[in-house]
Amino acid sequence: MSREVLKMYSDYKSPYAWLAFDPVFELEKKFDIRVQWRPFQLRIKGSGQRSVYSEYKVKYSYMDARRSANERGDKKIIRGPLKIFDTAPALIGGLFAEKQGRLIEYSRLVYELFFRRELAVDEVDAVERFIESLGMSGAEFRSYFEGDGRREYEEAQQESQGDHIFGVPICVFRGEQFWGNDRVPMLERRLLEAGLSLSREKQLA
Repeated sequence: MSREVLKMYSDYKSPYAWLAFDPVFELEKKFDIRVQWRPFQLRIKGSGQRSVYSEYKVKYSYMDARRSANERGDKKIIRGPLKIFDTAPALIGGLFAEKQGRLIEYSRLVYELFFRRELAVDEVDAVERFIESLGMSGAEFRSYFEGDGRREYEEAQQESQGDHIFGVPICVFRGEQFWGNDRVPMLERRLLEAGLSLSREKQLA
């Protein structure tokens, strides 16, 4: 029997999506589920378009993300972006990497380099070079980006409307939303209540 699907909507410009990424995929080792990663373009107002209270919230958010990472022992460098990024090129790159069986590796590095301010996630050429550095075909990515990739990305944005996605990270299990990296323990309890725990033998396999 196929595993039950747990959706996770992410955007590479969200530090909270980064904090949730590995813990959510780790759930596949404990429960009879398959995590389905879905790209979502987080719409953020730029500096000058936000109220002073929103500016306070943005600064707090990055401080809180760093604090959360430090509390669990993650050595993550989380620097606030210097502009608002359209992450479509990197998100389409994630869809491409997924087809190569490289989504987790790709995403981990995209998050790391983006928050170090070392990867322009909004530039197709930069994403293509990054993909090549991982040993995948830049030419195939470019062809995918200009064809099926753009279509599949837009389909994911449409799908997000049906799932009522308003931010990231959001996981969807049986129609129930779990927003934020701090909701992963609650999600885990829900999976346990649903009777989806794998046997000890399967967890170790």
